[in-house]
Amino acid sequence: MPRLLGANPGESPASATSLAAVFCVTPMLPTPRFDTFYRHPELSRLLAEYAEAAPHLVQVQSIGKSHEGRDIWVAVLTNTRTGADTDKPALWVDGNIHAAELAASTACLYYLHQLVSRYGSDAQVTHLLDTRVVYVCPRLNPDGAELALADRPRHIRSSVRPYPYDEPHVEGLTVEDVDGDGRVLTMRIPDPHGGYKKHPDEPRLMVAREPGEFGGEYYRLIPEGTLTNFNGFEFSVNRDREGLDLNRNFPSLWRQEHEQFGAGPYPASEPEVRAMVDFIVGHRNIGAAISYHTHSGVILRPMGTQADDEMIPEDLWAYRRFSALGEQLTGYPAVSIFHEFKYHPKEIITGTQDWVYEHLGALFWTVEIWSPNKEAGITGYKWIDWFREHPVEDDLKLLKWSDEHCGGQAHVDWTPFEHPQLGRVEIGGWDKMNFWRNPPPHLREREAARFPAWMTQLALSLPKLEILRTEVQPLGPDTWRVRLAVGNAGWLPAYVTKRALERKQVRGVIFEIELPEGAELVGGKPRVEGPQLEGHAPKNSQIAFLPDRQVTGDRAVTEWVVRAPKGTRLGLAARAERAGAVRAEVVLGG
Repeated sequence: MPRLLGANPGESPASATSLAAVFCVTPMLPTPRFDTFYRHPELSRLLAEYAEAAPHLVQVQSIGKSHEGRDIWVAVLTNTRTGADTDKPALWVDGNIHAAELAASTACLYYLHQLVSRYGSDAQVTHLLDTRVVYVCPRLNPDGAELALADRPRHIRSSVRPYPYDEPHVEGLTVEDVDGDGRVLTMRIPDPHGGYKKHPDEPRLMVAREPGEFGGEYYRLIPEGTLTNFNGFEFSVNRDREGLDLNRNFPSLWRQEHEQFGAGPYPASEPEVRAMVDFIVGHRNIGAAISYHTHSGVILRPMGTQADDEMIPEDLWAYRRFSALGEQLTGYPAVSIFHEFKYHPKEIITGTQDWVYEHLGALFWTVEIWSPNKEAGITGYKWIDWFREHPVEDDLKLLKWSDEHCGGQAHVDWTPFEHPQLGRVEIGGWDKMNFWRNPPPHLREREAARFPAWMTQLALSLPKLEILRTEVQPLGPDTWRVRLAVGNAGWLPAYVTKRALERKQVRGVIFEIELPEGAELVGGKPRVEGPQLEGHAPKNSQIAFLPDRQVTGDRAVTEWVVRAPKGTRLGLAARAERAGAVRAEVVLGG
């Protein structure tokens, strides 16, 4: 159950201690730094400041605790003066499920700041927060992020919980910062059997040895780290003791460890994933979601397990439409996970996208922030294949980019170091944490600024239930016909996707009537399930062969016959889980 910080069991949010009050902040809109990655206490304080400065637009909830007991915060962004968040259609945005993918958190915070700071001056933002809600979880994995931000960092995949075994390594190399410079780089050691050599024109750059090549100076490249029980000849690089991948722990299409590394012992076994699952399941108003990761500079759309030909056509058309909009507004290409972003051509990966879309039927995208390749002028590369093999010219472009735009820090010059087990080595190479997994500080805000326009347009396309008309007609001295007509003002249908209908995740619009004492319902039912409401997205072009038969498919009406004295007040309501809820009051004979 989501809670406000300080709330007691059974205490309403209105009476609960606010997050802002805990940190005693002043009611002034904060000015965050987007070139900095916040540690958990600073992130908590920043969110508190937003909640204190704009309480009618921002509420902050802890939706659960991480493995190490840190709060997982969600900022609820909507104008509460126009209704409760649960009565409005919603967009979910999360980031930083993977430990070192810290720019994902920055993208979430940037959007939060844009919405709050532009409310009242930007027409789109104002309409968005007046009519819809955005749930922002800037850091789904606070423990992993803290480890990545430590003074001597470690860059694990996800959760810090030991898995699959809670045992220290007894041999092999553990990847970590050995020389204490706050970076985890690469060690190079001269070795005639090594697979790398210095580039002939740029000796800082290590390039692969050619097939059949011999007679040169070669090196073995090893991740920076320490060795346990080294026999002087053999060792392997240990997998992280913390072997979980939270993005493989979601319920839909979950597979065991032998099929999907890091999946955990059972679906939603991890508290961070369970917190997100419980929140989304408990907020049926969520019709679309975006999860921020790093890196590749690409927008990924479902499906992850099946080809486009296997998708529901209407859903594929909607995905292509919004993905094209994403390309236009962000500058990032949008591609299919199944067709263009596999880690291995014979394998599939499952994660958040499978649960949110394939299980729940909400729209979902993964955004992989940041492409150093693109920054260096490399074009036409394949996302995953490039890391397996690419021309040396690409490395030279990247090295030039490091020198000219990163102060020579993206690629660190090789420096001699006396290793405790290996003796004399050199440490250097690509700083993957600070320049590959994440943009360098001076480019972080620029990358985060790519996404708000797309997210806002997506959120404004969500279905939105509105009252079209209420009617009261007398049928006799104390008998009345009462009608309620509603419509969907959104571009998307109230069910959002055909997948949601297929998986029975949504109902049609629900009409309800509330009768005071002395009133009697003589025709109709107190609760009626009406049809699914279409959106105002045209089904065909104006020159299609056949016209759209559902001309008013976005509307629905129901009626009741009530026996009650003139002047009686009745409450009417309608709701469609992903389109929101509306209420009205009518007076009989008024």
